[in-house]
Amino acid sequence: MWKNRNVWIILTGEFVAGLGLWLGIIGNLEFMQDRVPSDFVKAVILAIGLLAGVAIGPLAGRLTDQGSKKKIMLISSIVRALSVIFMFVAIETNSVVWMVIFLIILQGSAAFYFPALQAAIPLIVKERELLALNGVHMNVSTLSRVIGTAIAGVLLTLISLRNVYALSLVAYLLLAVATLFLKLDETKTPSAKKVDAKASSGFKDVFPIIKSIPVIFMTLVMTLIPLLFIGGFNLLVINISELQDSTAIKGWIYTAEGLAFMTGAFMIKRIGEKFSAFSILFSFSFLIGVAQLMLYFADIPFMSIAAFVLFGFSVGCFFPTAVTIFQTRMPKEYHGRFFSFRNMLDRIIFQVVLLVTGFFLDLIGLQLMVVLFGISSIAMTGAFLVYTRKHQLHIEEHSTEKMSS
Repeated sequence: MWKNRNVWIILTGEFVAGLGLWLGIIGNLEFMQDRVPSDFVKAVILAIGLLAGVAIGPLAGRLTDQGSKKKIMLISSIVRALSVIFMFVAIETNSVVWMVIFLIILQGSAAFYFPALQAAIPLIVKERELLALNGVHMNVSTLSRVIGTAIAGVLLTLISLRNVYALSLVAYLLLAVATLFLKLDETKTPSAKKVDAKASSGFKDVFPIIKSIPVIFMTLVMTLIPLLFIGGFNLLVINISELQDSTAIKGWIYTAEGLAFMTGAFMIKRIGEKFSAFSILFSFSFLIGVAQLMLYFADIPFMSIAAFVLFGFSVGCFFPTAVTIFQTRMPKEYHGRFFSFRNMLDRIIFQVVLLVTGFFLDLIGLQLMVVLFGISSIAMTGAFLVYTRKHQLHIEEHSTEKMSS
């Protein structure tokens, strides 16, 4: 796998683009801090961009299946770079409206890029290498988040906000250049036009496929369990910091969780060689629930850090496994629409969990809420385990050929 130039292009592009993304995110927060006093309005502004990505999802998925994945990745990378121009206008005019336009275009281009990327990855490596590549890809994404946020924090004290966005623009342009060198063999992938002349129906074509392949449906729903934690991640960290009356604990939690995630994503290939995907999904889904329960002792620094370490490692193993199942079990001619649908679903769930987390934190407090979430996660894991045992469902028994037929 490491001799494959496409792999290095994908990983390098992801790292550079990730740096640009997090420079932009920290820049967005800095821009709004002085101009938008209300936290709720800040959340609404950020949500507008996410909703734009959700709205464009069906079109993005259909075009990804119908057209060239490389071309879509290239065009969306260029559009993402051009979107930064609107942020320059926002800074120059001191206008939040231009920032909203920037976020809409940025998230719209991302809605095209990420499904195309997920559909392209199975085309550049062999199936047995997918789990390892997905793990490394997520590690690179996490590394860019850790480094990007750190660099952005330092740069904002040294250079102007305009220059921070200029560096973000350069990063997106480098991603476009890297994408140019990709070599994808898409001739062996059946076109959505051949599969279905009514491909314009978008997600409607994908739903019967998901329903007909229980493994995909089960894995898709099981991703709700880590999202139950991730959606309110920042709110949890803030509340733990207040509970312990410590600002330093926030840095320790983010660092510990990030390192644990990278460790899990790095080790998943070896774990996958010893255990089935079935065992990995259910084991780490259960451990995510345990990590939530551990936060009942969030007033103890060691326990709160240990909970996030367990969560980070579990998610680092869970997500590469889930993505690999989707890539290998979903017929390739539906990859674009499926990953676009999944991306849209994740965005919606993320927003819902964020609101629910905030509501419960106000209503019952952190410690009771994490017990409720932890029990829910473990109960969902148990329910799916019983379902798979009852229906004798095993991930490994469903080959790609069977599912494509």
